[in-house]
Amino acid sequence: MSTRQPPPAMPHADTTGVAARTGWARRAERSNRLMLRVMTWISLHLGRRASRVVLAGIAAYFLLFAPSARHASRRYLERALGRRARLADGFAQVFSFASTIHDRVYLLNDRFDLFDIRLHGQDVIEAALQRGEGVFMIGAHFGSFEVLRALSRQHQGPRVCMLMYEDNARKINAALQAINPRAERDIIALGHSDSMLRLREALDEGAVVGMLADRSLHDDETATLPFLGEPAQWPLGPWRIAALLRRPVVMALGIYRGGNRYDVHFETLADFSATERGSRSEAVQAALATYVRRLQAHCESAPDNWFNFYDFWAGEAERPAGTQAP
Repeated sequence: MSTRQPPPAMPHADTTGVAARTGWARRAERSNRLMLRVMTWISLHLGRRASRVVLAGIAAYFLLFAPSARHASRRYLERALGRRARLADGFAQVFSFASTIHDRVYLLNDRFDLFDIRLHGQDVIEAALQRGEGVFMIGAHFGSFEVLRALSRQHQGPRVCMLMYEDNARKINAALQAINPRAERDIIALGHSDSMLRLREALDEGAVVGMLADRSLHDDETATLPFLGEPAQWPLGPWRIAALLRRPVVMALGIYRGGNRYDVHFETLADFSATERGSRSEAVQAALATYVRRLQAHCESAPDNWFNFYDFWAGEAERPAGTQAP
């Protein structure tokens, strides 16, 4: 049982070393659109069970020939497991990552029948949506966010769009185009003159806006909070946007459980609709602290679902190519 103490309620802002912390965003991706198309063809024509055989080889290759990722994985796993990490633990983490990327092919092609998806905290997201004001759905590079969007499509739920920076939006659009040219690409890219207007309009229409809040980008201001026993940097941007637009925030994680099974968890993080301007900073800090505490609990429960393959605590972000996972 873990003896770690939960993070303090109030983080402090840190604006130093931004270039080092965001180095992962400048690393070139090795994503190959032709290979994505080939893998998509194999997956859709040979079936999920047959094509999954390839994943073990991919995971083993990645584990053996990406040393910086392997070392970062070991450091994370030893914190999450509370013991010395074995090679099998590292393989399980990489295989889970490969599996969620592979399953995206089927989810984007509406093959929901292939999966056993169990919901937890469904009342949380339903209550937030009933207000008709739109909801921010905060995730992480943990498990599968695609399974959350697939649930909405399967059940004809509200529009789900992603809020991300322009560079990431371009890469995601290219990947989706390779997997399924007809796939809906509902992405709001930050950095444009109309970005906030498009975001507010989506929320006013009752949309769910997804954000991944575990990596800082560009010149984001960050806060320092303990995570798995060591200080780590967390971006404040997602929380400030939600507070500025005065919307409820729900944590959503699609946890991969092996085989075709996913557990989708919804948890209340904050409701900024009643937050006054003068107390906005404290509300942002409290929401971030809750997010970090809950993410730590899920990492300890399902350590193989963490998909940040760089030294998350060092801040140098030695992120290997080819590890992008929205």
